[in-house]
Amino acid sequence: MRVNAGFEGEAEQQLNFLAEAKGLGVSEVLRTSVQRYDEQLRAQRNGLAHFSAFIGRGHSGHSDIACSYKIHLAAGSHG
Repeated sequence: MRVNAGFEGEAEQQLNFLAEAKGLGVSEVLRTSVQRYDEQLRAQRNGLAHFSAFIGRGHSGHSDIACSYKIHLAAGSHG
């Protein structure tokens, strides 16, 4: 697939910096960036899918866990 994209201002500066810092062409920087973004997103989705299998299971003693699991998770509550 061929892509024609315009980069201006800060985005252009960032792209040029990455290309120079890594000694790569702009196309290779873009391919690598897309690959890493894809890997990150897939890892997040897989992690959430795995985590969602446990939501609502067990008996934590918290009657509000279904509504506030994000708060408990962020706080590190293992109740």
